[in-house]
Amino acid sequence: MESIETDVLVIGAGPGGSSAAKHAAKNGVDVTLIDKKSELGAPKRCGEGVSKDGLKSVGIELNSKWITKELNGARLISPDGTDVWMGNNHVKFSEADYIIERKIFDKYLAMDASRAGANIMIKTLASDMKRENNNYIVNCKSMGQDFNIKSKIVIGADGIESRVGRWANLKTNFKPENVASGVQFEMIGVEMEDPNCIEFYFGSVAPGGYAWVFPKGDDVANVGLGIVSKFTDKSAYQHLQEFIAKCYATQNANPIEINTGGIPVGGMLKRIVSDNLMIVGDAAGQVNPLTGGGIISALKAGKYAGEVAKAAVKDGNYSKKRLEEYEKKCKTDFNPIFKKYLKSRNYIRSLSDNDIDSIFKAIQTQEIENINPSEIIKLLIKISPKAVLKLGNLF
Repeated sequence: MESIETDVLVIGAGPGGSSAAKHAAKNGVDVTLIDKKSELGAPKRCGEGVSKDGLKSVGIELNSKWITKELNGARLISPDGTDVWMGNNHVKFSEADYIIERKIFDKYLAMDASRAGANIMIKTLASDMKRENNNYIVNCKSMGQDFNIKSKIVIGADGIESRVGRWANLKTNFKPENVASGVQFEMIGVEMEDPNCIEFYFGSVAPGGYAWVFPKGDDVANVGLGIVSKFTDKSAYQHLQEFIAKCYATQNANPIEINTGGIPVGGMLKRIVSDNLMIVGDAAGQVNPLTGGGIISALKAGKYAGEVAKAAVKDGNYSKKRLEEYEKKCKTDFNPIFKKYLKSRNYIRSLSDNDIDSIFKAIQTQEIENINPSEIIKLLIKISPKAVLKLGNLF
């Protein structure tokens, strides 16, 4: 059987994996990036919203090739139709400045990794792996051929279904209440009230989560929702069909693409490193528990993992203790805010449709200067006695 040797093997070429490969490959470290798909970025599993500050934090320059829409703000809608507009003319909305095209964006990130020196192998499936003599031997299949890759460090970026972490005996299973079932159409013929604003719908339209309409330009938009199965007897697809039938923006629209998948919304896993191994992105639960957004956190985690891998290779030390530097960086960056968002998420899940309607009516009377998840929770605490009891010590 053919064998390939590399310093760092990254499994999964999504945002986290490509970021890890890019930052590990700098300064001469031998990096191999593999992905089981024949086309990077497909299928997509998110609404494709990213923030300007988030991209800047990981050194990614804006590129018109993958930006489909620059946004002016957001519209939040309660179950009875009460809406709150968060437009740039009135408030700063900092969570999603752009809608991107993941099929182009993910390839762009992989190209960055390649230009940094990483070797990319597509349609390459990691079938199993074992640790041997302070290396990992990863068995792979590609185009009918079997071979293995011997690597000093493996970085698992293979999504919520990650097998890499399990192969390394990390506890990577997520509790059912911490996994949202997501389904999304890309639709044509969407008639939005303001095609420069994203829309969020709350309440029983999407039990345990929310629904969204993210404009991509002209009359095209991503229309989807995430639910948690313990709160409903219906599937995410059934909820989405009902939402599309009732939402004014989508009643005359047609789907041209469908994407489904699980979203880990329970916060970061407790352990994300082992000897010779790190996991990043959805595989590590590095997703905002309140919004379900994970692109920016995956890019950051990938950067941390790549930098630590590069240093570990230079040191000749691939032990768990050495790689825990990556885990510490992630805990410092993500855990404080993720814990607040997790508690906030649990509170919001406890609200009835009537509760949400009342909160939105109260929000309409407030002066708002900046809107992001933290500010929303602060506003809830300000206007809702129930929220004060549940969340008053968070901010």
